[in-house]
Amino acid sequence: MIRTVCKRWMALAVAVVSMLPLPAAAQMFNPTTYMLDNGLTVVVVENHRAPIATHMVWYRVGAADEVPGKSGLAHLLEHLMFKGTPTVPAGQFSRTIARSGGRDNAFTSSDFTAYYQNVAVDQLEQAMTLEADRMRNLAPDERNFTTELAVVMEERRMRTDNNPAALLGERMQAALFLNHPYRRPVIGWAGEIAALTRQDALDFYHKWYAPNNAVLVVVGDVKPEQVKALAEKHYGPLSRADTPPRDRLKEPPQVASRLVTLKDPRVEQPSFSRFYMAPSRHFGTEQVGGRESSYALEVLAEIIGGGSTSRLYKSLVVAQGLAASANASYDADAWDYSTFSIGATPRPGVPMDKLRAALDAELAAALKDGIGDAEVARAKQRIKASVAYARDSLHTAAQVLGEALSTGQTVADVEEWPQRIAAVTADQVNVAAHKVLDERWSVTGLLFPDGERRGAGQPPLAPIQPTREIR
Repeated sequence: MIRTVCKRWMALAVAVVSMLPLPAAAQMFNPTTYMLDNGLTVVVVENHRAPIATHMVWYRVGAADEVPGKSGLAHLLEHLMFKGTPTVPAGQFSRTIARSGGRDNAFTSSDFTAYYQNVAVDQLEQAMTLEADRMRNLAPDERNFTTELAVVMEERRMRTDNNPAALLGERMQAALFLNHPYRRPVIGWAGEIAALTRQDALDFYHKWYAPNNAVLVVVGDVKPEQVKALAEKHYGPLSRADTPPRDRLKEPPQVASRLVTLKDPRVEQPSFSRFYMAPSRHFGTEQVGGRESSYALEVLAEIIGGGSTSRLYKSLVVAQGLAASANASYDADAWDYSTFSIGATPRPGVPMDKLRAALDAELAAALKDGIGDAEVARAKQRIKASVAYARDSLHTAAQVLGEALSTGQTVADVEEWPQRIAAVTADQVNVAAHKVLDERWSVTGLLFPDGERRGAGQPPLAPIQPTREIR
C-alpha cells in the first residue's frame, strides 16, 4: 500500500480541460468553499458527467507530527480508523460502502492523512454519516489493535524491508534531513512500530482528529448547497478539539553532500538517485526568490528530466547511450521542506562512475550556461499538455484540493496554478536552479547488486524518490 509522493501538478493533477491556450483567468476546478461553525472546511466541485461522487476527508496531521520515538503512529491510526465505533462494528464501514457499489481507502503522508469513498451520488449521505461517526467516536478494542499492529509490521517487511530500492530511498531520506522529522519513514521504524500501544493511538487520535483540523472535499454530481446541508447535518454537531500548532524542528545549514550506497543480492539492476532539499509551495520560497520559485522548480524539473525531450534523457539515453532511463521530479506540496529528485539507470555494462560523471556534467552545464527563454517556453507547453484531463477526474480534483489545503495552501493557489506556470520566466528558472542544485544540500544514492548479478537486461527500475505517503 505504498505510494510515492513527489509531485506533482503534472503527476497528480492530470488535468485542466481546454487549457491550451490559457484563457486570461484560467482556473482548475472552480470549487465552492464553506466553513462550518466547528471549523470544518468544506470544498465542493461540481462534475455532472455521471451520477457519482468522491467524498474525501483530510486531516492536517501526518508522520512528521508524531512524538519522537513513536514513528509509524499516524499510519497505524489510519488502519485503526476502520476498526469500529460504538455504532459501527469493526469492518462494517468498508462492507457498507462495498454493498452499495462503492469503494473506499485511505493513505498517510508526512503532512496529512486522508480517507475517501467513491460512491453513487445517492449513497453520498451514507458515506458522510459513516465518516463523520469515526471522526470523533473511534473505539478499537485491544484485540483489533493487536491485529492491525501485526498487519502494519508485515506491511513494513513486505514493502520496505524486502525491497532494496525502498530501503535505499528510506536511508537517503534519513540522510537528507539532519534534524527535521521528515527524516523518519512514514511507515515507521520497525522497532518503534512494535512498541506502539493502543493508548498511543487513541491519544494521537483525540489530539488531532477533529473538524477544526480537517478538510472535507466532495466532487461529483452534486450541488454546493446540497453538500453544505449534508455537512451541517452530519459533521456540524461534532465538537472541536484543542489541536496544537504544527511547530516542527528546522534544519541547520547544510554544508556537506552525502553518499548512501546499498548493495543487495536482490538487486537486478543498478540505479543512481539524488535528492536535493528544496522549498515547497508553503515553506522556504523566500530563500530562492519568493513564492514563484516553486513554480520555477516545476518547470526546471520538466527541462532537466521530465521525459524523452528532457536534457538528461536526450544526453544520457539518446546521445551517449549510457542510461536506460533518466528522470527528474519536484514535490511542491509539503508543509515544510520539499525535495527535488534526479535519477538514472545505467545500461548493462556501463560503469556507475561513468554514468554519474556524465549526469553531473549535464547539471553543471545547465548551471553554467543557463536555461533560455525558448527552452522554458517549450517546457511550459509540455506541462500544460500533460494536464489535459484533470477536470474530468473526480478523484484527482479531490486529491489536488485536499492535499493543497492540508499543506498550507489555499483554494486560490490551486485555481491560479495554470497562470502561475504560464508566468514563469527563464530568469526565475535559473535562479531556482542555482539555489537548489547545490551538492551541499543533497544526498546521492547508489544501488548495486551484491554477489552474483541477476537479471541483466531487465527493464529499468522505477526511479527512487522520497516516500512521503503510504496507503
